[in-house]
Amino acid sequence: MSRSVRWGAVVAAGLLVAGCGGGSSGGGGEPGKTRSERPSASVGGSGVLPASLTSQKLDWGRCKAASDSAAPGDEWRCATLKVPLDWAKPDGETIGLALIRAKASGAQGRRIGSLLFNFGGPGGSGVSTLPYYASTVSALRARYDLVSWDPRGVGASEGVRCRGDKAVQAAESVDATPDTAAEETAYFQDAADFGKGCEKAAGKLIAHVSTTDTARDMDLMRQVLGDTKTHYFGISYGTELGGVYAHLFPGRVGRLVLDAVVDPTADSVGHAKNQAQGFQRALDDYLKSTGQDPKQGSRKIADLLKTLDAKPLPTSSGRKLTQTLAVTGIVLPLYSEESWPTLTGALKAAEEGDGTELLSLADQYNDRDSAGHYGTTTQSQRVISCLDDKQRPTLAETKRLLPEFEKISPVFGDFLGWDTAGWCHDWPVAGEYDTPEVSAAGAAPILLVGNTGDPATPYEGARRMADELGKGVGVELTWKGEGHGAYGSGSDCVDSTVNAYLLDGTVPKDGKVCS
Repeated sequence: MSRSVRWGAVVAAGLLVAGCGGGSSGGGGEPGKTRSERPSASVGGSGVLPASLTSQKLDWGRCKAASDSAAPGDEWRCATLKVPLDWAKPDGETIGLALIRAKASGAQGRRIGSLLFNFGGPGGSGVSTLPYYASTVSALRARYDLVSWDPRGVGASEGVRCRGDKAVQAAESVDATPDTAAEETAYFQDAADFGKGCEKAAGKLIAHVSTTDTARDMDLMRQVLGDTKTHYFGISYGTELGGVYAHLFPGRVGRLVLDAVVDPTADSVGHAKNQAQGFQRALDDYLKSTGQDPKQGSRKIADLLKTLDAKPLPTSSGRKLTQTLAVTGIVLPLYSEESWPTLTGALKAAEEGDGTELLSLADQYNDRDSAGHYGTTTQSQRVISCLDDKQRPTLAETKRLLPEFEKISPVFGDFLGWDTAGWCHDWPVAGEYDTPEVSAAGAAPILLVGNTGDPATPYEGARRMADELGKGVGVELTWKGEGHGAYGSGSDCVDSTVNAYLLDGTVPKDGKVCS
């Protein structure tokens, strides 16, 4: 992640639910509000969707190989959906969204419709992720076409590259927890330069990649795919997108599953505090599993990071393990309990003076390959979340917040506290609101899955999403587990409950617990 340490989630091949991005927010309209649902052909702004959009026929063809992976198998087909650049001008300029689909495999007549997937971020590519995730949701394919897409500003859908590889690597040397006036200047200059690079790369698109824009894209997708209702599976940030969609179009909500639920009541500072709490909680659980006292173990790691702040560690590649890269490397294995042994080995090596393993973990998170090329996921994440997030804490406000962050987490607090000021500093486009509007009175029941050990989207977010959706809409399912997300993580109870809801329409009792 170029310089920032904001963390979130994208389902990634090999880790299932580890990855990049965090972003709070999503919405539009006046600050703190989004527009209510309108009649089918109506959109936000001044016009009605032209038939050239609502009646477009998707040309499903073989999927092309991505730059870093082979083309998916023959069961997958790809197409491009045209959507308005500006939803306030639906008959104006359009952009293309990359879609991927595997048609339902079950008996004819059993098909329910399309099941849309968003794997988080914001900034995660659904086109590249869904084929890897398909085995996890294979039971759902019996009755659904599995569909995902690269949201606007992501991947093959007008993806944004704000910096080249050399500039991204150079920015890794910028101290994300500045201790001096000179480091503060460098920190904020780097943030401002990043925003300028994004503005130059994205052009007009930079003002039209909000979560509300993507929610409206989803409803056009529903129409073009021929579905009366939207059936949807959102993970991490994808839960926020699902909540915003439900608010905008409550009457079109079909069966929605929101797993690893983002707290919709948290502004960008609150989201950072939630993550500090969540990652510290996961780290405590990890330390307990290794027989360590959480307080002592956390202090030991914090001391290691402090040492790296002054003196980065050497690695086998010749690059240095900085404090920021080290904390990113620590974060990645916390997304999955299966990866905890990897963290043990990496910390041990760092304590012995070798930063190679932690650097490798940080590179995985930052989407850096062995040749030094970086993906655009975290760059798109920042473009989207900075359009969503209205808050822009000043340096003085951030410094007042730092003691609270450090109290929440001695390991992650300082990084996430500083991130509130640097993430969208001097951003070229104003943020839209403080928190997303997700109230969805009248919508069909939406299943919310919370994991008590979730580091990136702490468990408390599921209950808050249920409260915000409204009485009778949000139905909460709890898993007493570890890692980011619950479905497909080893709980037969969770998987069977979600499958029964999606396949048969069986809504579980609100508050059901899977241990």
